[in-house]
Amino acid sequence: MIAQKGHRCRLFRVMSVFILIEVMMSSVSRSYLARLRECVEGLDYDAMDAGVELIRKTWLEGGQIISLGNGGSALTALHFMTDWTKMIFLNTGRQFRGRTLVDNIGLMTGYANDTSYADIFSEQLKAIAIPRDLVIAISGSGNSENVIRAVETANTIGCETLGLCGYTGGRLRKIAKHVIWVNVQDMQLSEDTHAIFGHMVVKALCYPGWMTQPQG
Repeated sequence: MIAQKGHRCRLFRVMSVFILIEVMMSSVSRSYLARLRECVEGLDYDAMDAGVELIRKTWLEGGQIISLGNGGSALTALHFMTDWTKMIFLNTGRQFRGRTLVDNIGLMTGYANDTSYADIFSEQLKAIAIPRDLVIAISGSGNSENVIRAVETANTIGCETLGLCGYTGGRLRKIAKHVIWVNVQDMQLSEDTHAIFGHMVVKALCYPGWMTQPQG
């Protein structure tokens, strides 16, 4: 009898732990998604539309579209070019001249070693960018020195520059010719929103009719 009671107590404790974990997970997901929804609803939609049209214009005119960033933003820059280069050509038959400055480890480490890490993007741009190109610079803080130097170099060359940033926007918000600013003091929510923009571009350039279709 005592053994049965002990077994039931242990079973109750285990069930209680699983219930607590489930409640916590539910609270985390609801809280995070609520904050993301608030973040998205506070965006400047006109600025995002202008960013999409800037990419469309550069694409149709045959210019290069070049992305860059650090850390999570480097992966966003790479994600942009993966989706856009593949999907836009497959769906339209028109070449998309997309490239990123974050995927050539030899170049990045070479410039970091021989000049400085702050110049890993700007030095690449000097070799490949021309005035009709578009440089998309991504920085959650807006203050990454190598991103800032890249935008300054692109502006000097005569490229269009589009800055994606969060927090206060930092220096990037001030020097990029076009800006999509996520006004949130949170790196993860900022990066989420930048990724959403990349998917907007796919929908707008590959499936323009999708925008007017009813949801469901």
